[in-house]
Amino acid sequence: MAWTAFGYFVAYLPYVALVKALSGGYLPGGDAHAGLTLLPAAAIGQLLAMPLFLGLSGWWRYGTRLPVRGRRVFVPSRAAMVAGFVTAIIVGTTTLNLSFPGVSILFMLLLMRAGTLIVAPVVDRLGGRRVHGYSWAAVGLCLVAIFIALADVKSYALTGWAMVSVTAYVAAYVHRFRMMSRHAKTGVKEVDRRYFVGEHAMAPIFLFGLVGLGALLGQPHLREGFTTVLTSSAALPAIGVGVCYELLFICGTLVYLDYDEHSWTVPINRCASLLSGLVATVALAALTPAAVGNLPGRWQVLSLVAILSAIVTLCYPAIRGRLVHGSATRNAGRPPPRKVLFVCGGNTCRSPMAEAIAREEIALTRSAHVLHATSAGLQVSTVGGEMTREAVLALGELGIEVRHRARALTPEMCREADAIYCMTRRQRDQILAMAPDVADRTFCLDPRGDVGDPHDQPLAAHRRLAAEFRELVRIRLAEQLELEHALRQSSDERQPAT
Repeated sequence: MAWTAFGYFVAYLPYVALVKALSGGYLPGGDAHAGLTLLPAAAIGQLLAMPLFLGLSGWWRYGTRLPVRGRRVFVPSRAAMVAGFVTAIIVGTTTLNLSFPGVSILFMLLLMRAGTLIVAPVVDRLGGRRVHGYSWAAVGLCLVAIFIALADVKSYALTGWAMVSVTAYVAAYVHRFRMMSRHAKTGVKEVDRRYFVGEHAMAPIFLFGLVGLGALLGQPHLREGFTTVLTSSAALPAIGVGVCYELLFICGTLVYLDYDEHSWTVPINRCASLLSGLVATVALAALTPAAVGNLPGRWQVLSLVAILSAIVTLCYPAIRGRLVHGSATRNAGRPPPRKVLFVCGGNTCRSPMAEAIAREEIALTRSAHVLHATSAGLQVSTVGGEMTREAVLALGELGIEVRHRARALTPEMCREADAIYCMTRRQRDQILAMAPDVADRTFCLDPRGDVGDPHDQPLAAHRRLAAEFRELVRIRLAEQLELEHALRQSSDERQPAT
């Protein structure tokens, strides 16, 4: 996550600098260009860079491909189409927001970032995700930074079109976050990358289509972008805007797709972009005296103190982990935790209940450094779906907090697991058909018989299942702890004396 956020910061620097230099006429021998006139060239730049990245990285293989005349070709899903459309609006309005004359780069960034910071916890709560305390604190600190910077608002013009553009930007992000919560952010590489490839492939296509349609309908600035700009000395820098956005789009999307809640990933992304906006503004002013007027005021600089505080707050999980588990040196050489995978059908009731109870037992026994529990389903109807209401209530009565999104079982997940526990014998057979080489570590959770499915049954049935799971999971985890202890002891005995 740290390297992805840093990549976003680095990519944003040339992007912001190029947009402001082109819109302000700061390039040698160049004229000032309105934001709309830059969009066609920027769209072309991203449209050229997108397939280059997907091809060189090999990620195109994760896209949805269907057989067509004997060949498997990329066919975007409905989710990819919707995600690509709203992301195209974000891409276009981002460039517009940074090109309005007389408006500070940092000021516009603050407006955009305030909007996404506000909607992030709202989308999390609507989607049933837990928002941790440190995420709320970081969101609060970022909003404090916004309000401090707004003390400068009288120093800059703020047109009606600028507000319309910012509003469209924030509204598009609401839909984008909801799409991500519904179809991605599962922690499963194949699922998250499939969403990434679909959105990534469609966004520049939609953006080019939208600006092209606008030009055909007679929008003068967009027409100028396809004619005058593309035949002038500004063509390459304007195309470079799209290439730079492609780079920051990759890093920014990967930050958002992290399994953690939006209220944690969004502040990380926003902090990186605000810092890059400040650095780009100062650098542009240093290189071009005409841009000195766009330097941020003292209140905006003071707001960065709050931003840096938010960054430190977001580091809380890592800091806490270091204090609890010891230094990196002390952990060096320690084998990774043993992965225990619970499997059922839809991954919305039985297996996530077993996973949640296992995580609680692991926490109570302080064995997180030895065991790690997760779950998946063999017939998941909706990837990212929530646990059933009755299952959540039954676990809540046991004092267990649930944070779960359904994910589909893959052969790779089976091979990475050290122990797989199924709810039925039939499910075990299905797993072995998927990954025959995991037979020696695939078991039925209850060796006496199948664990019944309480789907569509009342809360009482889920309470009985939760109590049954507590007994079964404790036994299974004890077996895994004993096995892991024996393996580590055997490994220590084989180590040469020092």
